[in-house]
Amino acid sequence: MNGLHSASIPGILALDVHSSDTSKVLTGGNDKNATVFNKDTEQVVAILKGHTKKVTKVIYHPNEDLVLTASPDQSIRVWNVPTSQTTLLLRVHDGPVTGLSLHPTGDYVLSTSEDQYWAFSDIRTGHLLTKVTDNSNVPFTTAQLHPDGMIFGAGTGNAQVKIWDLKEQKNVANFTGHSGAITSIAFSENGYYLATAADDACVKLWDLRKLRNFKTLQLDEGYQIKDLCFDQSGSYLAVAGTDVRIYLCKQWQELKIFNDHTATATGVRFGKHARFIASTSMDRTLKLYGSE
Repeated sequence: MNGLHSASIPGILALDVHSSDTSKVLTGGNDKNATVFNKDTEQVVAILKGHTKKVTKVIYHPNEDLVLTASPDQSIRVWNVPTSQTTLLLRVHDGPVTGLSLHPTGDYVLSTSEDQYWAFSDIRTGHLLTKVTDNSNVPFTTAQLHPDGMIFGAGTGNAQVKIWDLKEQKNVANFTGHSGAITSIAFSENGYYLATAADDACVKLWDLRKLRNFKTLQLDEGYQIKDLCFDQSGSYLAVAGTDVRIYLCKQWQELKIFNDHTATATGVRFGKHARFIASTSMDRTLKLYGSE
């Protein structure tokens, strides 16, 4: 689907799908806007304008018609979709916001930034609850909360994935082995696995109980990885970048490659029960694949 974002500043940079009403698709663009699209009616529901730089991270709230967006303009915005208005503007970072993850309660957001801090904020009041750095002088590049809401993973510019205890505000484990900045991380829904990707053309899978790398999916040399996502059942892992690939979990075998985009794929998400897959790209398109 074309026309979701400005053609003069090409590129869709971020994607999310509403977890319970999977007709609702959210994209973030190079044109500074976020767009809510209904894939069933093929209608643009809302265009969210307010960021002063590109929109690089987007989250669709699982239970409410709210979305969250982040940008290199150093801000996080919470939007009311029916009114297309910003209901909350969070300025908790002094650098581009690189990671955005909603807490399972739906009331708090974790964010990371090139300013080397992670922050935890209340999306109802805008109150900054905590802001922490580990003094390693390395920017954070991405972040994801674990499904239990107790720990989170944060990728760094120097190829590490750091696991933090949210309550204790302590760095409790570090995963090393990638080379290059970490580009994306994703926890499986059951919370047992973590998938990580970096500028080294591979996806590493980590056992969170044993804290070890048990599988590395090596892609072609020069393959770019921009996004990782498990489906809700934890049966499949999707990789978006040079193309869009689906792997079967546990066996970790490649099931499908989609080459439909004409430029780098930037986001990938599963619909409910993995009935469809959505992907976005620098080619300005949102593509939908699957049985629905």
